[in-house]
Amino acid sequence: MMTDPIADMLTRIRNSLSSGGSHCVVPGSKLKVSILDAMKREGFIDDYEVHADGCRSSIRVNFKFGPEGERVISTIARFSKPGCRRYRGVEDLPRVRGGHGIAVISTNQGVLSDRECRQRRVGGEVLCTVD
Repeated sequence: MMTDPIADMLTRIRNSLSSGGSHCVVPGSKLKVSILDAMKREGFIDDYEVHADGCRSSIRVNFKFGPEGERVISTIARFSKPGCRRYRGVEDLPRVRGGHGIAVISTNQGVLSDRECRQRRVGGEVLCTVD
């Protein structure tokens, strides 16, 4: 049994990017779709597609590249872990690479980027950081 499906998704993305892939496939869940949605809104991934076959679903994540083919995502890391949940108020949200990256936060208003959290004045559990 997998103890941290979010870390598994981030690792699959990281491995696929480092091997030069243009996409990766991860097992599906509503939380993963919400995280990918926040990454898409902030411009870190191009798109994602949810494929359902029976009771299982999978998500194909299409990566975004710059004008010269460089990767948009340079690092992606888990912040809060199942063994050590890390919650932050809106004033204490991490600034990733001075605002060039994002932190993905699970709030009572859904999964949002740190930028969206500051606009709405909400905090929550910091799931991961992307830059």
